[in-house]
Amino acid sequence: MISTAHSPRLAARFGQNTFVMRSETPLAEDQMRRAAPSIFAEGKHGSRSERYTYIPTIDVLRGLRHEGFEPFMVAQSKSRIEGKTEFTKHMIRMRHAGQVSTRPEANEIILINSHDGASSYQMLAGVFRFVCCNGLVVGDVSNDIRIPHKGNIRDDVIEGAFRVLEDFETVDASTDGMKALTLQPEEQRAFATAALALRYGERGEGEPPAPVTADQLIEARRPEDFGASLWTTFQRVQENAMKGGQPGRGAKGRRLHTRPVASIDRSVSLNRALWVLAEEMRKLKA
Repeated sequence: MISTAHSPRLAARFGQNTFVMRSETPLAEDQMRRAAPSIFAEGKHGSRSERYTYIPTIDVLRGLRHEGFEPFMVAQSKSRIEGKTEFTKHMIRMRHAGQVSTRPEANEIILINSHDGASSYQMLAGVFRFVCCNGLVVGDVSNDIRIPHKGNIRDDVIEGAFRVLEDFETVDASTDGMKALTLQPEEQRAFATAALALRYGERGEGEPPAPVTADQLIEARRPEDFGASLWTTFQRVQENAMKGGQPGRGAKGRRLHTRPVASIDRSVSLNRALWVLAEEMRKLKA
């Protein structure tokens, strides 16, 4: 059971220009508005044409709530362009009442949208790990649904949410498969090396190395993360790559601490790439 003893918290940010709020209980609208006011935008950005169908994200979310989906996390990008922040890209992570489970993870449906043309409505599958408050994005074992800003958006998004919901049996099977596989130390290091390239790019001859090493990416932050399974290795690497905070060296040898991933787009793309990497490792080892 999820504890309800803690109030929602506004984390500092994903990165420099993204704020995020996550709660252990469903978020109320006034709480969401504090972190992601663009969910409540009263109109589309002036750059959008007449063909752009404007429906506030909050109207879609209210429809989803009526169908049993509740928001547990919201995030919003900021903009350096004056007057645009209230229309920028935002993300909502939801759980369905029918998905209550005793697993140490919760399946989440991720809704992404904007009112400035930066994003269509997107529906993705996600997994939230309670012990580290880490939100994963599932790779290629589930539907990725995109709904343009035209037509019957609200009903299309609700239908899309239920389509993603149907994929969670496959997601659970993938997760269980990762938990059942043991990686040797050299395999853990190989996984972390591949993840390092995803996070910081391939480093050619003569280029400075990544600010941290593969060995640092597989370091555990808590006792629950010790272990040699593919799942625990994946979790350690994902958290260290996404959240940053590890001591490292810059291009000129200067000491630094790695930064968290800085945007909604980069967070989703890197999360998905790491999941695909873990899934491919699972297939190789199965």
